[in-house]
Amino acid sequence: MTRWWRPELGLAVVVLVLGVLVVAGTLDVSAAASQLGLGPRFFPMLVGGAMVVIGVFYVADVLRGGRADPEESEDVDVDAPTDWRSVGLVSGIFLAFAALLNVLGWIIGASLLFFGLSVALGAAHKGRAALIAVVVGVATYALFVWGLGVSLPGGPLEGLI
Repeated sequence: MTRWWRPELGLAVVVLVLGVLVVAGTLDVSAAASQLGLGPRFFPMLVGGAMVVIGVFYVADVLRGGRADPEESEDVDVDAPTDWRSVGLVSGIFLAFAALLNVLGWIIGASLLFFGLSVALGAAHKGRAALIAVVVGVATYALFVWGLGVSLPGGPLEGLI
């Protein structure tokens, strides 16, 4: 490897490429605008555009000699081993969500996703975590389906919503 290549540049290029891919993929989306005037392309274009801008500035910074600051947080033990149990739980919860989304529908699937992640990451009050998970699942469904006009799977609740 040459001297100019560093891990920071790899991350910068990944951010830039992902931003370009999001913008390019969003250009193929065709749907009517919602009642708010925002169609299903608005937020992906916003996020993709931001990723492109950040990626360009990040690449320029790294090529000009910028370096990432070492971790200096008081709450982080850099010598502590990775908690593979939590990594496995979070990964399993995401995979289960992806596999069961069409069967359970968005509201039930997302509620179980948010609840499972909060418990896996150490939520102290499981009842409160469940209530918040349901509220967030319903709110995101309402925002995407009724606000943005995006179709999300209804699952068993299809006739009720």
